[in-house]
Amino acid sequence: MAGSFAATVSDFCREVEGAAEATLQLAAQMVYNQVRTTYNEAGGRLPIDNGDLRRSIVADASSMPEIKQGQTEFSDQSASSLQILGSMELGTVSFIGVTAAYGPRMEYGFVGTDSLGRVYNQAGFGFIAAEEQAWPQTVVKAEAHVQSRYQGGSQPT
Repeated sequence: MAGSFAATVSDFCREVEGAAEATLQLAAQMVYNQVRTTYNEAGGRLPIDNGDLRRSIVADASSMPEIKQGQTEFSDQSASSLQILGSMELGTVSFIGVTAAYGPRMEYGFVGTDSLGRVYNQAGFGFIAAEEQAWPQTVVKAEAHVQSRYQGGSQPT
């Protein structure tokens, strides 16, 4: 991701026990939620038709989620994905990915003829790339939330 976690957090996270890990967990959950935010919702980029692409976005603690070739319907895995991200420990990596076969086309776009002979000139939506680039800002927002919780204040917006 753009910018390392350690380089982004402030002295607060370095000095208060548990704050860095809580910030990492919250920031990862915020990325997951934002990746799943549709373009017709405030700040979202994810295209939406029947919801399967959104439901195919999952988190995994050990490897990048694999494309499910031939699978056309997906169940909502958001609760387990948020649990995985909310259980991250400092120094670990978790992965957020799309499992629908058409997910990479939606992310990156596609120009050319597909295996069925259909011709495309489709721009990508960049719903994952945008959140990757926003990682440093997301960490700052997550840290502000965590700092507010530790200090007993109200949550920043």
